[in-house]
Parts: sequence; structure tokens; C-alpha cells
Amino acid sequence: MFEKVQIAPPDPILGLTETFKADPNPDKINLSVGVYKDATGKTPVLETVKEAERRILKQEDSKGYLPMTGEPVYCAQLQGLLFGEEHEIIASKRAATAQCPGGTGALRVVGDYLNFVHPDASIWLSDPTWANHNTIFEAAGLKCEKYAYRDPKTNGLDFDAMYESIKKIPQGDVILLHGCCHNPTGIDPTPEQWSKVGDLLAKQGVLPLVDFAYQGLANGIEEDREGLLELTKKVKQMFICSSFSKNFGLYRERTGALTVVGDDKKQADTVMSQVKLRIRYNYSNPPSHGGQIVAVVLSDKDLKAQWIEEVADIRERINEMRHLFVKTLKEKGVQQDFSSIIEQRGMFSFSGLTKDQVNRLRDEYSIYIVGSGRINVAGMTRDNMDRLCEAIKSVL
Repeated sequence: MFEKVQIAPPDPILGLTETFKADPNPDKINLSVGVYKDATGKTPVLETVKEAERRILKQEDSKGYLPMTGEPVYCAQLQGLLFGEEHEIIASKRAATAQCPGGTGALRVVGDYLNFVHPDASIWLSDPTWANHNTIFEAAGLKCEKYAYRDPKTNGLDFDAMYESIKKIPQGDVILLHGCCHNPTGIDPTPEQWSKVGDLLAKQGVLPLVDFAYQGLANGIEEDREGLLELTKKVKQMFICSSFSKNFGLYRERTGALTVVGDDKKQADTVMSQVKLRIRYNYSNPPSHGGQIVAVVLSDKDLKAQWIEEVADIRERINEMRHLFVKTLKEKGVQQDFSSIIEQRGMFSFSGLTKDQVNRLRDEYSIYIVGSGRINVAGMTRDNMDRLCEAIKSVL
């Protein structure tokens, strides 16, 4: 049977990383995959993560299976991070959380749930969105549609166009919203705009699915949930997909979660019962180690405070690179305006580079950027900035 199999096309992001690894150029630069790099170009292990692992190693006495929804302490701490420990949603217990293998795993579980319970529903994705969103939901059997988001003229949010396109979403469909640090543009709505979107979704009868993969990397742990909290004031029912890959650096530990918010506890538990079946059919129960790390850190007041400082260091380095990138391009005489990158947040920005320019950067300079022009700002360092900007100048 294998004789009939054809080679699958490479993933547009991870496949590029494989090409990067094979590139012999010692000065190569990878700005494609969404992994944080420190000032030395390495992906560090946070000190709080190391301390949590020491405690886990000392105390762990079993490798038995977790429940289908994962470690209860982890799920409880995650809800506190999302909403604030005193939030009405937590007090009324109308949220239920399942630990999942990364944010990607959470998205796939949602896709399978929607396809089973609401087979006629389409899911609406921002234009543009993370490349894997389409493939995840299409693989789950969902129809993907687009709503307006980025204004190519200003490289900012075209909120009027976004609002008008959301008006056209039929009742009973689902909309995916990026909680903060929009991937790939780095452009986020203001709290006031989030509020208007919430009003519209409630009126339209559209279910929000919030992909919340970068909490803490925009303005702060508490500040970055402002959009989500505005949404909860307007909409009673939603899904939230979380990831600790970026803000804990737990990329290979696949540590994420799916949270359902319902009208009340009974409704949330009912929906979660269907989610649990999708989990059982997919991977049965989640991996433990990453969830244990997060639970230990968030349950300890001092460790949590230290972790918040570490996230702030990550955020500040990324923002420093944004400013240095724009400044260096200007100093080199580049006429094209890249100043919008300073206003964007998170690891990614839409550079405006064309596919041909991206290909030239790869072929001539061993600089790897996704074909859409999305750049991982966290891959920039003071050491590679001059070479990067000189190369970009040459291909513009």
C-alpha cells in the first residue's frame, strides 16, 4: 500500500526551520518559527521552571495517568490567570477547564467538538491568521471563513472593516479571536474595540473562541487579559484555548488548556462532558510534566512573582528589538516606513516584505522568514541586527 504514497508538502513554518538547520552558513538567521530567543540567540529555561522541576523531582511518587481533563490544580490556577482569582466566572463555577497538549491540541479538541455538536457551523478566522489555524480546523471537518482584520496601507487594525465583516457572520457560527499579540500581525484591538465586538457577537448569536497563546508578552499578565474580560462582560458563552509555550518557555512540554465558559455551572459541565469524549478519542489524557511545572509556580506566591518578572524581561527584550530594528533600518537609509512595528506587540510582526523579497533573503543571505512576510521579532539580537537590516535594505 505504501507504493501509492506521495511526499507531503513541508509545513510552511516548521519545514522552513528544517531548511534553516541544513543551511551551512554560520551567519544564518531564523526569524520564522515562533520560539523566543534571548540576547545570545538561545531559547532559555526560566529559573522558575528549573525550581519547579527540582520540587517535582523531589516530591513526585507516581507516573500514573492523569484524568482526561488533567491536573485539577493546574486547571484552577489557569482560570485565575485568565480571569483574575476573584472574578464572577470563577465564583459561580461557570467555567470548566481541560488540560491539553499545547494550545494546538486545545484548538483541535475544539474543532472536533464543534464538528460533532454543531456540524453546520463555520469558523471565522481573521485575515490574516496563524497558518495552522486553517489546517487544524479543516482537518477537524470544519468550514473556514475569513473576516477582515489588517489594513495593508497602515499595517494596523482596520477595525471598521473588521466590525462590518463580523456583522455578516450568521447566527450559530464561531469566530476565532486572538486574545493578545495577534499572530502574525502583532496588532490588537483596544479594550473599547473589544467591548464593541462583544456587543456585536452577543447580538449576532456568534460563539467566540479566544486563542490566548501569549498572555504577558504584550503589556503584562493582568493587562493582557483586558480584551478577554471585556468580552466576558458581553458574552456569556465562549471557548478559550491557552498555551504556556511562550510565557513559560515550555515549548517541548506541550502545555495548554481548553476552557469553556457557560451560562452556569451545569451548562459548562455539560459541554465539558462532550469535550472529554473528544479528548478520549484523540489522546485519552494529557502529558503531566509541563502542567506540574505551571501548577507549582502559580500556586507559590514568591515563585509566581518571580515568574511575572521573568515574563517582563522577555517582553522588554522583544520590545527593545522592535525599536532597534526600526532605528537601524532608518539609519541605513531605508525609505519604506516600518514604524508600525514599534506599536505592535508580541513575538510577531507583519513586515510587509513580499514573497520574492523573502525568498531572496533566504537564498542570498540565509535569513529565514515565513513567505507571508511574518517575522519573529524575538529572533533578532543586537549581534545580528546590522546584518539583518543591511540584507533587508538590499532586497527592498
